[in-house]
Amino acid sequence: MKDHYASLGLNSSASLADIKKAFRQQASLHHPDRNDDPGAPARFRAVQEAYDVLSDDSKRQAYDDNRRRNLLDSPIDTAREIWQNYFNRLNLDPH
Repeated sequence: MKDHYASLGLNSSASLADIKKAFRQQASLHHPDRNDDPGAPARFRAVQEAYDVLSDDSKRQAYDDNRRRNLLDSPIDTAREIWQNYFNRLNLDPH
């Protein structure tokens, strides 16, 4: 399961305004037309997917419910995935 909040650099309590602002920043940073990094297209798609889910109330609620359920089902795997996403983001982010 992808961590859409991490893709946008947000926590799960982010408001819709925070989500929109983070999307604009991340999309601009990782847009393939502006970023020559080979990983930019994949990062840009992840940002788009995260925005698509988190900006829609019903999709976000379903995602949050599934996210909580996965955390309870397999906390070790969930923690591992969260840390991997975090470190991958650090490796991709030039700042």
